Amino acid sequence: MTSSSRRLRHVKHPLVQHHVAELRDETTSSAEFRRLSHKIATLLASVATEDLELRDTIVRTPVADAPARVLSQTIALVPILRAGLALVDPLLNVIPTAEVWHLGLFRDEATAQPVEYYRKLPPTDPCDVALVLDPMLATGGSACLALEVLRQWGVPQTKLVVLIAAPEGIAAVHDQFPDTEIITAAVDECLNDRKFIVPGLGDAGDRLFNTNRS
Repeated sequence: MTSSSRRLRHVKHPLVQHHVAELRDETTSSAEFRRLSHKIATLLASVATEDLELRDTIVRTPVADAPARVLSQTIALVPILRAGLALVDPLLNVIPTAEVWHLGLFRDEATAQPVEYYRKLPPTDPCDVALVLDPMLATGGSACLALEVLRQWGVPQTKLVVLIAAPEGIAAVHDQFPDTEIITAAVDECLNDRKFIVPGLGDAGDRLFNTNRS
């Protein structure tokens, strides 16, 4: 098994596959698209967080003291604006103590390269683990730019949580960030000549926020 394959977690849970099928359907409404994205992200969260570190403690139940274990690391959720916002709430539901920071990136349609327009990260005190959130991993350009920003911040462990990934994007991320784990609900065939994922699900941002008027 290659290092790249070890760092890719393709979640094939039956419920994930079922929800992805509905997510892809072009007749799915924006409201339902958001609900499905929330469900899938919640299922991916259990995989993305299964190796978080714990510390021992004691809690008092109504009956007696009980040994327990609680999170010992600081966790940050870093959605890539705008589409990544849809994955924040389901992750916060399972990690309510997580910090939330934002990166604004858009793809230049002429060059297919990411352009940064917004960054909200503290200058010091990086988190222990950062989960980068974005529905789509296509060329990998935006993900790699986000991961580079987090590396400069000093984050020791990064993970990328996406709904759909293309092989080209996976390769790009693991070429530049071989230690970053990618957690995804689907690995698709390829990118087309417009750098869209095939079969994909269209423009996730437009479908999430009902802004596709074409």
